[in-house]
Amino acid sequence: QVQLVESGGGLVQAGGSLRLSCAASGRTFYAMGWFRQAPRKEREFVARITWSSGRTVYADSVKGRFTISRDNTKNTVYLQMNSLKPEDTAVYYCAADRSGGVVTTGSSYEYWGQGTQVTVSS
Repeated sequence: QVQLVESGGGLVQAGGSLRLSCAASGRTFYAMGWFRQAPRKEREFVARITWSSGRTVYADSVKGRFTISRDNTKNTVYLQMNSLKPEDTAVYYCAADRSGGVVTTGSSYEYWGQGTQVTVSS
């Protein structure tokens, strides 16, 4: 069966960095994305990468600070997060899109990981 497993979350000070990983198994996907959900907020789009082309899309709030990448041989997607801010604190979710839906819409992604907590202290 399909599984997405996130790792790499933790507690960092403002200005620090973390790298999240998402290991995918069970099948191939058209694209994968990262979403996040902060306390008392709706889940929001963070970044997306297309497996075949490597094309990327970022939310305005993370452009210039976050980088999404993939390792095709390992079926793993990464989110390098630099210059972290307290407002980046959230549970981060990896998601997989089988067919190429709307980039920023959660319903375009058929499979989701369990989430990994990122906490940025001030």
